[in-house]
Amino acid sequence: MKNQFNKSLTRIGVFYDGNYYLHVSNYYNYGHARRSRISVSGLHQFIRHKVAEASETDVRLCHIVDAHFFRGRLNAQDASQRNNQLYYDRVFDDILMSEGVITHYLPLKNFQGNRQEKGIDVWLALEAFELAQFKQFDVLVLITSDGDYLPLIRKLNTLGTKVMLISWDFEFTNDMGKSMVTRTSQDLLQEATFPIPMHDIIEAGLNAEEPDPIITNMFVQFPSSRSHNPGNGYHAKDQDEHQEESAHQERTIDPDAPTYEGSILSIKKGFGFIKYPPAPNNLFFHFSYLLNPDDFNKLREGDVVQFNLDYNDKQELIAVNIRNSEEDENSMDYTDPFQADE
Repeated sequence: MKNQFNKSLTRIGVFYDGNYYLHVSNYYNYGHARRSRISVSGLHQFIRHKVAEASETDVRLCHIVDAHFFRGRLNAQDASQRNNQLYYDRVFDDILMSEGVITHYLPLKNFQGNRQEKGIDVWLALEAFELAQFKQFDVLVLITSDGDYLPLIRKLNTLGTKVMLISWDFEFTNDMGKSMVTRTSQDLLQEATFPIPMHDIIEAGLNAEEPDPIITNMFVQFPSSRSHNPGNGYHAKDQDEHQEESAHQERTIDPDAPTYEGSILSIKKGFGFIKYPPAPNNLFFHFSYLLNPDDFNKLREGDVVQFNLDYNDKQELIAVNIRNSEEDENSMDYTDPFQADE
């Protein structure tokens, strides 16, 4: 015990690229077999153990002394026009506060009809470098895959601050049915002191004969209470601003649009198809098209659902506003949209 007291504390600073973190969490909840979100508290425990392992010291001597979350998000006026968006923003803020994470937000900017983050990466880099100097972190943990942070890592190296890069590589299908690839910048991997390939570590931990508790605890354990259990996760609607879902964000549906009914033909990772014979093809839908996206994991092939019709960028019919048919039996409109008016 005396030797432990003589050892210095390893001080850890954690900096989140917020949209990237939410993007990863969304992938594990909808596009991965785990079907669960990343837990903020569980991720912090993982980081402490990884730093202890890399530093060859006791995990009790490794502590996160500073954590910061950076993200662009809707301004109050725009958020108030979306169903419960302000509430869900506050839920996630509560989760971050419960873990001692300081939030930094900038309003999303409209650029050629799309909402985009502007300046948030510069803000993160400046804060990280300044705090690394002021608080003298032993390890700075950067949660991102963006090569734009390469100058930050190089500057931190000049301070002698070790950089642990937390990143994931994976593929998923976006709301337009396209295969999207998320890869970490090779420059970041080469410059970071401790690059951590989370995708490999998680797969190995989950598929082991005896699952690693550090890995399993990195995920929300009770999905039914995810919006009420600070530190465990966040509600699906916290992700409305994701760039890969921008087509869905900007889509507006007439509240008086007719409602149709069909059965789930197939469920894939994050998307599926609805069998609706009047349509030329089976109707594609993305998990974010459900009225409650968290219900996606409850869908099964053969389930009967109600939906509205809309068009994607290719002018192909898709199903939106999807819900269980039992929720709105009296509002059915069986008009065949593919049959010419007589």
